[in-house]
Amino acid sequence: MRRKDREMDENFAYYVADKCEWATVAVTDENGLPYCFTISPAREDDVLYFHSALAGKKVDCLKNNPNVCVSCVGDTNRLKDKFTTEYESAIIFGKAEEVNDEVEKIHALMLLCQRHTPENMGEFDAAIKESLRRTGVWKIKIQSITGKRKKYDKNGIEMKFGRTE
Repeated sequence: MRRKDREMDENFAYYVADKCEWATVAVTDENGLPYCFTISPAREDDVLYFHSALAGKKVDCLKNNPNVCVSCVGDTNRLKDKFTTEYESAIIFGKAEEVNDEVEKIHALMLLCQRHTPENMGEFDAAIKESLRRTGVWKIKIQSITGKRKKYDKNGIEMKFGRTE
């Protein structure tokens, strides 16, 4: 990380990964070219889950090369009096693996639904019965995670080196 003064600890990085509404996953295709896609993740311990179609370019890329980089963006704030933006982010490196075990797949889908649509959990069992066979689930085993933040205190001074108010 170039801006070490903005680096945050691992707990902060996990906090950002846990609260981001969506994240971008970077992979390479069969020709070694970059390809990225967006996910709505849910994390449990050192595993990040996401759902997918059963086939397509994303699936082909993940099967061809499971090494991934995930970019998570937390809160942002465009400052009106400066040419800058406050932000928080996390970068994850890991290996993707398709979830084929039905029990783990349902567990992952439950985590995803609890995180992103908790008000609809009453319909979870019916949705699983209807769509489990046509829904892909992947997990990324987190190998490393880093966090970064740019934030100003109430006096307009940037809080570097993990400083909080």
